[in-house]
Amino acid sequence: MEPRPFDPLTRTRTEVTEPYGYFTDLDSGHVLHGGEIRPAYALGAPTPLEVWRRNLEIVTAILTAAGVDFFAVPGFSLTRPVLGAAAADRQRVCTALAMLCESTGGRLSVPEPAFRESELGLSKPEWARRADMGDVPLVRASWLWTDPGRDLLFGPDYGCDVEFWTETGDGHLLAPRHNRISPVVRQSGARVSAPGRLFTALAGGAHADLPHLPTRTEFARPGPDHVGFPVDVVYTWVDGADHAWRRRRADADHSPYHAESDNDARYVDREELRFSLRSLHLNAPWVRHVYLITDRQRPHWLEEGPGLTVVDHRDLFDDPDALPTFNSHAIETQLHRIEGLSEHFLYFNDDMFVGRPVGPQMFFEPNGLARFFPAQTFIDMDPVSRADSPPNAAFKNDRALIDRAFGRTVSRMMKHVPYPLQRSVLAEMEKEFDEEMERTAQSAFRDVTDVSAVTLQHYYAYLSGRAVSGQAQDAYVELGMPDVAERLELLLERRDRETFCINDAGLPPELVEERSALMQRFLEAYFPVASPWEKGLAL
Repeated sequence: MEPRPFDPLTRTRTEVTEPYGYFTDLDSGHVLHGGEIRPAYALGAPTPLEVWRRNLEIVTAILTAAGVDFFAVPGFSLTRPVLGAAAADRQRVCTALAMLCESTGGRLSVPEPAFRESELGLSKPEWARRADMGDVPLVRASWLWTDPGRDLLFGPDYGCDVEFWTETGDGHLLAPRHNRISPVVRQSGARVSAPGRLFTALAGGAHADLPHLPTRTEFARPGPDHVGFPVDVVYTWVDGADHAWRRRRADADHSPYHAESDNDARYVDREELRFSLRSLHLNAPWVRHVYLITDRQRPHWLEEGPGLTVVDHRDLFDDPDALPTFNSHAIETQLHRIEGLSEHFLYFNDDMFVGRPVGPQMFFEPNGLARFFPAQTFIDMDPVSRADSPPNAAFKNDRALIDRAFGRTVSRMMKHVPYPLQRSVLAEMEKEFDEEMERTAQSAFRDVTDVSAVTLQHYYAYLSGRAVSGQAQDAYVELGMPDVAERLELLLERRDRETFCINDAGLPPELVEERSALMQRFLEAYFPVASPWEKGLAL
């Protein structure tokens, strides 16, 4: 690979505790990081994948200049590239990297090896069997990267590891820790080139391609944990302040059965979509394409271009007589009709965000099974009635269909986490439950007879062997919560949630302006890097 220039860039000074955090108390100078004064190098629009690539390019360039033979290793980390080198080259590697870090403000450290012996049932490598632990098994070279506004900091958790592989005496090299494929390679094995996407699950999307990397034959093909199929994202969005849309809604014949069926708050746009797209671009660059479903609207800031397509309701609904619709349940019955949509896709509400780098394996098994994320919220077993809120009524109707199809009873709602769906399952459900799906599609406003195609798909796929239960480090925040400011501050400080949702449930009218401004400040601080789909920034 051709390394990019490593030039001195804008620097700032602050106290930083997280490797991927945000700056406060800005001043000119350097960054005080872990007790060290170090330069922070600014990138125009940094992302975890871009920093992964930058650090890798820097280290591979210096090893090449030092005449060290190295190979890419499929490590466990999403954000840290890993290279392997023969233990005989340890001194050359350490000397070259130490000189580079000293001259550029980088840091060379020795991370704790992560050889998971108890989990894998493997023997300890040779260095770990010695009383003094032998020579260092690996080193990590890292630099501090930031954005021009000095809001994000990418630190040691994005550094490049260089492992020192030892000779076994039988023609193999042994790793100092395990990786996703094999702890041993043939010592005389040929050096080959392999796609960069094999070495981090962050890569794979249309805008996330990496160059080929030198590696060994053992690592040149994907392992069983690699997701090789495309994953798209679908959003539904509405701007309730649009006058033309409001006229269509006023002209629609409706008499809401429940206060939540046609509540104005459901249609308020606080530009959450802008920041949700930023979170997707930043932390899930493996997404192939984004589809935004709207009703003759589009956000004023949106730049439709490569990787994003706006889909109008008129191009989505099979029956034009069902339009206009103001019912999310109705729209969700039609998602599988999106032209060009991949079999596996994620359905986002615009108040859902990806909080830190995640791989597609969080949402889909490599063999194609979808994951779903049951909440601890249980719905009562009483028959559906007009006293039920629209979400609860839809769940009860879903439960009746699941009982009819599989003889099983379900009672748990889903977490507010992006929903992994399969296009073929939705199409199959449309035939299996044709009357219920069609009736929902025809409901212009949420009705007591609706089904929720999303919740129904999760349980239908699970009970037909096409989905499994998953785990997510998530957060759910309501703007109406008394402690919402503290909850958002904690999210911003820790940045440890894989996904989070900020819902306007329970927000009293007198607090709308204050809480909306609070949410806007939070989102701007958390996601300061614009996505490619904002005007003036198209790819």
